[in-house]
Amino acid sequence: MNEADRSAADLRRRRRRNGWSWATIAAIALLGLPALWFTLAYGGLPRLWSHHEHKLIGKRAEIVSYTAQDIPGDPINLELHGERRAIECVFRRGGWSLADPVNLRSGLGIAASVLLGRPYPEAPVSPLYFADRTQDFAFQRDEGRSADKRHHIRFWRIGPNHWAAAATFDRGVGLSLFTLQITHHIGPKVDDERDAAGALLRASGAELADARQSRITPGWHRNGGGDKYLTDGMIHVYRLSGGGC
Repeated sequence: MNEADRSAADLRRRRRRNGWSWATIAAIALLGLPALWFTLAYGGLPRLWSHHEHKLIGKRAEIVSYTAQDIPGDPINLELHGERRAIECVFRRGGWSLADPVNLRSGLGIAASVLLGRPYPEAPVSPLYFADRTQDFAFQRDEGRSADKRHHIRFWRIGPNHWAAAATFDRGVGLSLFTLQITHHIGPKVDDERDAAGALLRASGAELADARQSRITPGWHRNGGGDKYLTDGMIHVYRLSGGGC
């Protein structure tokens, strides 16, 4: 072994004695980053937001849904008077599908749909809260081959044959601005989604009975995932008679 080789060997031995190699450090970092993200997204950040937003409960006047961390979610933009079976009939005839409940099977199904471009007409929608309850049911309609982009509407029962609803459009999957959790991002034109659902209801014989303020100021706002949306702040009220279709 010549002098240069001996010097290189000595340098490698000193590096091994003095600490990890850059390759080892890089490998640990690559493995550690996903673990750090998971811990923050599904542990630390949701707890921080829940602690912050819980103090504001009862102080907000806006009629909106909420995430599990009490962050204001999608705006309530529809109110329906009618039987659930009548509402379901309207949306099924319009080409919409009743969303599956959120569980392990449906979670794996929507992940495969988004990643592999597979159809999943009954893909679940994430739970949002209104009047201290998650939605009773939801309908969705894919725009394209998969559940990556889709129209959807959540319904909460607020009285006998009386429903509050939030109609929005999912424009793609990403990370929540607030919690870093994997979520669908909504499109900004929520009033267009409300009006499209209203047109479907009217085509099935429903009557637009009223329009009232949601106490959301007209303009730009953010939902529970941090997505900006533009709204006039109005809730359109519909009445369905009989079976609705």
